Amino acid sequence: MSLPVKFGHGINWEVVYKFLPAELLIWRAQRLFFLNGAQDLSAFLLVDLGIVKYPAYNCIISDRIFSSRCELLAYEEAVEVAQIMDQALDESNTEVVLKCIEISDSRMLSPCRGQNESESLEPLAAAFLFFSASWVNSKIVQLGVSFLEREHRYGDAIRLLKRLLLGFDCDGRRGYWTLRLSVDLEHVGCLNESLLVAEGGLSDSWVRAGSRIALQRRVLRLGKPPRRWKTPSFSESVNRKIPEVFVQGRPLNFKAGTKSRFYGEDGEQCGVEELALQYYAGEGGGWQGVHTESGIWLTIFALLMWDIIFADVPNVFRTRFQIAPLDLDTDSFYMVRKSLIESHLQRIHDGLAEEILIKSWELNNGTSCRGVNWERHSLSELRAAVACIGGSCLASICRHLAQDYRSWSSGMPDLLLWHFNEDFRGEAKLVEVKGPRDRLSEQQRAWLLVLMDCGFSVEVCKVSPVVSTSHMVL
Repeated sequence: MSLPVKFGHGINWEVVYKFLPAELLIWRAQRLFFLNGAQDLSAFLLVDLGIVKYPAYNCIISDRIFSSRCELLAYEEAVEVAQIMDQALDESNTEVVLKCIEISDSRMLSPCRGQNESESLEPLAAAFLFFSASWVNSKIVQLGVSFLEREHRYGDAIRLLKRLLLGFDCDGRRGYWTLRLSVDLEHVGCLNESLLVAEGGLSDSWVRAGSRIALQRRVLRLGKPPRRWKTPSFSESVNRKIPEVFVQGRPLNFKAGTKSRFYGEDGEQCGVEELALQYYAGEGGGWQGVHTESGIWLTIFALLMWDIIFADVPNVFRTRFQIAPLDLDTDSFYMVRKSLIESHLQRIHDGLAEEILIKSWELNNGTSCRGVNWERHSLSELRAAVACIGGSCLASICRHLAQDYRSWSSGMPDLLLWHFNEDFRGEAKLVEVKGPRDRLSEQQRAWLLVLMDCGFSVEVCKVSPVVSTSHMVL
C-alpha cells in the first residue's frame, strides 16, 4: 500500500490528515507495526489459517525506534519520495526522477536522527538507522547516482557520491559508493583522483567483499608507473589464479544480449549451469550436486544457526511476524552474540553440523525464515552437502555470514558438488559457471578467493559452443 499523496515540493501533512485520515492511519499503523512496506494486516489471517508459520522468539522491547514525532514524520515523507522515485524510474520520467534526487539530497543530512549517529550508538541501535529519514533519502540518492551514470552525467553522479561518502561514515554501502566514485572519475578523465579514491577506500573498514576486490584491482591497473612505482602488498593475493575447466556443448542460440542455451546430453534444452552439472555427473568426476548460487548456503546457514538467529536479544524482534532479527544485516548481529556464535561455530567445526542440521530441520520445517527455501532442497541433499563440506569449512562460511551477512549473502558459486569416496569420506567442490560471453563479477571473485582460503576446492567452469554434441575438458 502506497501513501496516498501526490508528488510535489513536499508533503502537506495537514492536508493529508484532513482529506485522507482513514487511509493514512491504516498506512501508518501497518508500517509502524510491521516496519516494512511488504506486509499488511493479511499477515494475521495467513497465520490464523496456518498458511504461514513464523519462528518462535521473544520480543524484548526496551527502546523505541522513533524517539520523536519529528523522526517519524521525516521518515514517512522520505518513504513517500522513495515510492515516487521507484514509479518515476519505471515510467522513465526524467523530470520527476531529478526532482526526487534534488529533494532527497537536500534532506539527506537532516537534523532528525543524523546519518553519523551509528558511530555513537550502541551496536543494536545501528539497525534502527534503517528506519531513519536520512537512510531512506541516501538510498534514493544512490538510485539517483545509477540513473545519472546511465545518462552519462558523471559530474552530477560524482557530486552525489562525494556527498554520500562525506555524510555516512559507518555504512556498509561505502564500498559501492567508493567504487562508483573511482569509476566515474575515470570516466571524466581524472585518473589521478580516481586512483587516490581507490587507494583511500582500501583503508576504509566499511569497504568489504567484492567492492574491496574491485578497488584493489583498480589500484593495480591505475597505479602503474609513472603514477606509482611500488607494487601493493595485496597484488599477489588478488591476482591468484582460480582453477578453470573448459566444457563444450552444442548451442541452441548464440546471440548477443540473450542468455546462452544449449542442448544437454539428453537432447533437452538447458542453460550453462545444467550443462555443467551433466558434465560433472559424468566424465567430470561422478559428482552429485545442485545449481543453487547462494540459496543452499543461506539455507544451511539458517538451519545451523537457527538458535543463534532467534536468540533472546533485546529490540531486534518487534512483532510476531518477523523472519529474521532487525540487526541481521548489520555488524551488531555478530558483535552482540559473539560468545554464543563462537561457541556454536566450535561445535560445527568439531563435526556436529549434521546433527544440528537434522534437529533444526525436524523442529522448524515449514517455518518462514530469511534465506531458507524448504521446497528447493531436501534434507538428504543438505545432509550430504554438510557431511562432504566438513566442519572446518562450514564454520568458516558461517562465520563470514554472521559477521557481515549483507556483504556475503550474494555472489556465491553457482554449483555445489559433492560425492563420497570408497572409504565413505565425503568431498565437496564449488563451481562458478560462465557462458561464452560471461565473466566473473568482483563479488564472485571475492567469494572464490575466500573459499580457497577456507580450504575449499573451487573452480570456474567455462562453457563454449561447438557444433557437435560432445564436450571435452581442455
